[in-house]
Amino acid sequence: MSSVQPELWPWIALVGLGFFHGINPAMGWLFAVALGLHRHSRRVMMMAWVPIVLGHAASVALVVVAILALGLALDHQTLGRAGGLALVGWAAWHAFRGHRQRLRIGMQTGMAGLALWSFLMSTAHGAGLMLVPAMPLCLAVSPAAATAAAPNAVPTAMAVLAVHTFAMLATIATASIVVYEWAGLAFLRSGWINLDLLWVAALGVCGGLLLLG
Repeated sequence: MSSVQPELWPWIALVGLGFFHGINPAMGWLFAVALGLHRHSRRVMMMAWVPIVLGHAASVALVVVAILALGLALDHQTLGRAGGLALVGWAAWHAFRGHRQRLRIGMQTGMAGLALWSFLMSTAHGAGLMLVPAMPLCLAVSPAAATAAAPNAVPTAMAVLAVHTFAMLATIATASIVVYEWAGLAFLRSGWINLDLLWVAALGVCGGLLLLG
C-alpha cells in the first residue's frame, strides 16, 4: 500500500505536470538555449528562464482564476464535466489545427517579448487546462463549501500556481543547462520523442477521465 497521504496526490500531480510542461521544448527551454547559443552567452540563456516561466505562470493563472470562480457556482461533478469537455475539445483542436498555428519570434526579442511569446504559447497549448483535474481537489471548492473554503481558496490557489511554476522552472533550468553545456541541439533530430503527440494524448486522456468520473 502507498504511504503517500491521499490529499497529497493532487499536489504530486501538479509537480508532475510542471515537469511535463518544462521538458517540452515548445514551452521554452529550447528557445532559451537557442538565445544563449545565438548570443554566445550562458547568462542570456539563464536570464531567459524568467520571462518564459512568468509568461507560462500568467497563462496558468487565468485557468486558476476561472476554476476559483466556477467552483463557487458549480458543484464538483459539473465542474469536472465542464473541464473534461474543455480538455477533449482542446486536444482535438491541437491535434488538427495546433501545428498550423506556430508562434514565431526572432532571436532579437527582448525579455518582454519572450514573456509574451511564452504566455501565448502556453495558452495555445492549453497548458493551464491540464491542471483542471487536480485543481478542484487542491482547492476543494464547491457551492456547499463556498463559505468555509473562501478564506483559504486564494492562498491555496497561489500555492497551486507556485508549486507548478517552481517544478516547471526547475525542469527548464535543468534541460537548458544539460543541452547548452553537454548534449547540444543535434540530438533533438534523433534522440527526442514527439511531445506534441504526447501532449495531445495527455489532454484527451485527462478530459476523458473527468467526463467518466
